[in-house]
Amino acid sequence: MKVIGYLRVSTADQEYGIGAQRAAISLEATRRGWDVIWLEDSGRSGKSLDRPAVREALRILKRGDAIALVVSKLDRLTRSVHDFSGILTTASNEGWGLIMLDLGVDTTNPAGKLVANVVAAVAEWERDMIALRTREGLAAAKAKGVRLGAPSRQDPVTVARIQTLRNEGRTYRAIADVLNDCRVPLPAGGSKWHPASVRNIANARR
Repeated sequence: MKVIGYLRVSTADQEYGIGAQRAAISLEATRRGWDVIWLEDSGRSGKSLDRPAVREALRILKRGDAIALVVSKLDRLTRSVHDFSGILTTASNEGWGLIMLDLGVDTTNPAGKLVANVVAAVAEWERDMIALRTREGLAAAKAKGVRLGAPSRQDPVTVARIQTLRNEGRTYRAIADVLNDCRVPLPAGGSKWHPASVRNIANARR
């Protein structure tokens, strides 16, 4: 049985991320006897499905040359409830499955479809809550006359967002991935966020 193993990282140099995803899918493929067609989007955000490997995967699945699209984690495919719902509808109409290994969900059955929709909705709610807390924290700081701690060339909203994510226990690398996924500009005009640049801002006024 042929399946598509879809891999994505938000920045092109995250070989470790691609390797971990491939290893997880390969292990499941061995267990279930799949023949995997590998497709990869490197340096692509999960905010949109307009990615070369996703488009190719959907063409292959529509032709019936594979029975399912497999991802190691849901957010490797999409971060949008709207896009995810669209994929589920397409999969149902065309007769192929969506399998997310981190959730143990296989949408070839009704229970899997339900769980996948709920998880996607919760993920989007979490992002909305982070954004809300960031705005509220920034407003409270401004009301107290506090200057949010980073050089003035850095957007204070970005500073507040970094501080919020750190307070929630996110690593510097995880925060850098979030900022890169959201295409947040760097203060010096660099091409991407790194853990060191996040750390510098997070610790600037401690």
